[in-house]
Amino acid sequence: MKIEETKLLHTDVLIIGGGTAGCYGALTLRKHSDLSIMIAEKAHIKRSGCLAAGVNALNAYIVEGRTADDYVNYQLKDANCIVREDLAITMCEGLNRVTAELEKLGLVILKNPDGTYVARGNRNIKINGENIKPILADAVASLDNVTIINRLVITDYIVENNTILGAVGFHIDTGIAYEIRAKYVIIATGGASGLYRPNNPGFSRHKMWYSPFNTGAGYAMGIRHGAEMTTFEMRFIALRCKDTIAPTGTIAQGVGARQVNSRGEVYETKYGITTSERVYGTVKENIDGHGPCYLETTNISDEQNSDLLKAYLNMAPSQTLRWIENGTGPKAENVEIEGTEPYIVGGHTASGYWVDTNRETTIKNLYAAGDVAGGCPQKYVTGALVEGELAALAIIEKEKYLETHINSHEHLQNLALQDEYNQYLLSPGEPKPRFSVYDLEEAMQKVMDTYAGGISTMYQYTTKQLEKAEQEISRIEELVTQVKVEAVRELVFVYELKERLTVCHVLIAHLLGRKETRWHTFGEFLDYPEFSDAGLHYVNSKLVDGRIQVLERPLVKRGERYEHSYS
Repeated sequence: MKIEETKLLHTDVLIIGGGTAGCYGALTLRKHSDLSIMIAEKAHIKRSGCLAAGVNALNAYIVEGRTADDYVNYQLKDANCIVREDLAITMCEGLNRVTAELEKLGLVILKNPDGTYVARGNRNIKINGENIKPILADAVASLDNVTIINRLVITDYIVENNTILGAVGFHIDTGIAYEIRAKYVIIATGGASGLYRPNNPGFSRHKMWYSPFNTGAGYAMGIRHGAEMTTFEMRFIALRCKDTIAPTGTIAQGVGARQVNSRGEVYETKYGITTSERVYGTVKENIDGHGPCYLETTNISDEQNSDLLKAYLNMAPSQTLRWIENGTGPKAENVEIEGTEPYIVGGHTASGYWVDTNRETTIKNLYAAGDVAGGCPQKYVTGALVEGELAALAIIEKEKYLETHINSHEHLQNLALQDEYNQYLLSPGEPKPRFSVYDLEEAMQKVMDTYAGGISTMYQYTTKQLEKAEQEISRIEELVTQVKVEAVRELVFVYELKERLTVCHVLIAHLLGRKETRWHTFGEFLDYPEFSDAGLHYVNSKLVDGRIQVLERPLVKRGERYEHSYS
């Protein structure tokens, strides 16, 4: 199949990415306006995004006795102060509101005998969430004047005079190239996985913590059009159950399991219990010869053992199946843990677009929500919902006061698609190409792992290594043009590789830009092994005349509010 047909569509609001934030953005737009909505989803909205397999808890919730300020304090501590507090407080103020809406849509939230939610720690509540994504998708599908196009790969924005006008892409199954004109765009494509060599190589390479289909597409499109990005250097490395990549929080918070080394010594009190410190302690214990490391579970009750088996069936069934196949369980043996490869994800760290409090990016009328939006770590599921809501409400408010016209900039119509369409034409490449897209993806991951702080170097890097990484990533980019593409599906893989390479460039620039080690394991800069007050600023970047420029922005404190000047 080839790409031979083109279509031009119009809508008021285009949502790119039908995951958590995208779905809730659509629900909010329809609840408060009659704007036409179009959702472009690379997969299928019913099981797309990070919630595809479900979750067993909502990790961002203001439990009884706590306040929004308490949650912001937690964000600040965990991110060592590099947080946009204006974004954090606006997110926190909406967490319980969107949770109540989820329950109305049919999500099962566990309750105590008195009707209150069952808490798991100071900020979490327990749910039966294996069907959370279908619940959201069905709610969106039932809306009037909402068009969902599944299997549509958006490859670029349409931007003129720093104003978003829509986007272009191609359909995986039909081969139709689309130009979608829109007054406003919400980008909600998630973060970036697959940049680094995974800790499960070979045929298991996609057994990773973050969705392997989140390739940094939203980041890459914004970067190419000069959008300002923030805090990519705050990478995320998850602490997971070894081999299965199952969550450890379910055990650590659910049954209070402590981290212990091979000697049975509790080490979490030695290094700290922030997200990065938990991983750092595990890495350091292994370096010092005290591994393997575990979550201590052999002292739990039979009831807790049964609860853990059930909990993992909701979100990581491979862990429960492994216990059953081995004839063991968490009560029979401690659960071995390890760190993953690094990811760029704004839902756990602060990486992403530089946005204002309405979640508008530095490109006018382009809004970012969820993992693709920067500045606000630890947002998780409910925080992504809030950001989808905030972006939608901001669009509705702007529409009241601005006269925008769908058919403005008519001179660009078709021309925008034509430029990209030429890139879609399936190229035969060399008669016998030297490299496949898989070869180049593996080369990229090896470069990042070796020179930009991957698992093999215990997440450590130096200035010279980062400079070497930048050189090698540029060389790999040049080789992408030689890849042979014979089917539309192969074209998808080529674009995903291009997106990842673009994100790699920005990530390397940010790692070089923060001349300190502020988050152990998230980034071990050996040339600058400590952190100081001199690092209390945001490291931002933007592409100018083909080069990535790194800039520093002052911290935005609670009570302050950042807005774009568009100068």
